[in-house]
Amino acid sequence: MKKEIFTLTLSAVLIALSSPVKAQPKKVPKIGFLSSSSSPLEPFRHGLRELGWVEGQNITIEYRLVAGEVARLPALAEELLRGRSRCPS
Repeated sequence: MKKEIFTLTLSAVLIALSSPVKAQPKKVPKIGFLSSSSSPLEPFRHGLRELGWVEGQNITIEYRLVAGEVARLPALAEELLRGRSRCPS
């Protein structure tokens, strides 16, 4: 009797574990990078890689470069915060 209960319990567990589980899409963290020049980009990427973050694999980076037009920084910061995607300037 105990052997039958054990067998039935084990069978139920195996069936439950073998059913396909729908994987939840993994949320990829996003970083907003806002700068008045492109010079800090590579050191920034290098630092992320040293910490195990690889752009396009486990992290997304949204760039906003203003090329010396510092007055545009507040508007671009707001754009990043609101999550609007667009091509970098």
